[in-house]
Amino acid sequence: MIETILLTTPRILTFDGDRGLTNATGFYFERDDRLFLVTSRHVMFDEPSGHFPNRIEIELHTNTANNAESTGFSMLLYRDGKSAWRQAEDSAGEVDVAVLEIDRAALPKTTSFRAFTPKHLLSQLDQVEVGSSLLVVGFPLGFHDTLNHMPVVRQAIIASSFGLRFQGKGYFLTDARTHRGTSGAPVVMRVAKPSADLGDLPWMLLGVHSARLDVGERDLEVDEALGLNCAWYADILMTLTQD
Repeated sequence: MIETILLTTPRILTFDGDRGLTNATGFYFERDDRLFLVTSRHVMFDEPSGHFPNRIEIELHTNTANNAESTGFSMLLYRDGKSAWRQAEDSAGEVDVAVLEIDRAALPKTTSFRAFTPKHLLSQLDQVEVGSSLLVVGFPLGFHDTLNHMPVVRQAIIASSFGLRFQGKGYFLTDARTHRGTSGAPVVMRVAKPSADLGDLPWMLLGVHSARLDVGERDLEVDEALGLNCAWYADILMTLTQD
């Protein structure tokens, strides 16, 4: 029996034509009858690092009785010269979250996955305390269960006041060990007494992991990295997925 949280999160491979570029993480978000892939915006486009893919590929499970069966599903990032993904800005600038709508009709009929919905978002941000235990589900350095095509999880805690925009940005901080490839991972908290609205996915979606946070004046030879990370508040998905 596969835990449903692991079926929310496919590995993302980015490409420039047939040339492979990077590994990343994404997750499914469903609103009404529409299905979206969520990840970090810098996975789709990142000018500072010269990262300009034109398509991505995700791994799909295609047999509920055999997790080893999977297939790649490719999606173009541009249509008619315009970006196919959606991104957002707020009063502090760009939000490092992007969504790309998935054509359900193009998916194999036997595709097996789970998707977060608006029901998995918090209605009140003050429901979560600093220090609360979280999970980050993803593919650090591309590492995963290569036989069953499953992500791994890392433990985390909330490291800043949840509900406040840290330094005016639309994210909160987590304390967790993360690596490249985790960008776009869902940051989730287990629900002790889940309601029927959550279905068989008893987790609240709190954020979208973006990047590690470091201190510019840190002495690389003396000081360890902070081990802190930026997670953008997940309620941005309600803006990015509206008609």
